[in-house]
Amino acid sequence: MRVAVYAGTFDPVTRGHVSVIEAAVSVFDRVIVLVAVNAEKVPLFDTAERLAMLRDATAHLASVECAETEGWVVDYARAHGARFLVRGVRGATDTDYETMLANANRALAPEITTVFIPAHAELSQVSSTRLKELARAGEDVSPFCPPGVKDRLHEKLRGGTPSQRQEVLHVGV
Repeated sequence: MRVAVYAGTFDPVTRGHVSVIEAAVSVFDRVIVLVAVNAEKVPLFDTAERLAMLRDATAHLASVECAETEGWVVDYARAHGARFLVRGVRGATDTDYETMLANANRALAPEITTVFIPAHAELSQVSSTRLKELARAGEDVSPFCPPGVKDRLHEKLRGGTPSQRQEVLHVGV
């Protein structure tokens, strides 16, 4: 069985992420979409929220499961029988960074192969960060994220107390 792990922050999941997951499902028997908790990042959504959005966005894909880790992605992959890491790429800048990450992962786990999958071209310009910027500016983000994400994003950015909203706007995530 070919098992792959697709790890990321997914804060929040975008249609570009989903396009990568859908492509991965056509190549691998099982795809684990992994929320990688990074202490250096300050996410807008907590881990449970990101997992819920991922599960909603991938519910139509029977061979996908969603999980989380605070450890090394390669350690998680080993522990779950995955021999492949999937990395989504949007363009040349992503490819440079992802190649560097793939080489680091190869040094840690030479038995695990990294596979690059480009997002659909029409979705390649919107990252999670850009999606949040568009939502903060009041733009329609529905073309770039699953419906449940759009609703949660607007609720998160518009909800809470005025001081919480100011904090969210100044964090720059």
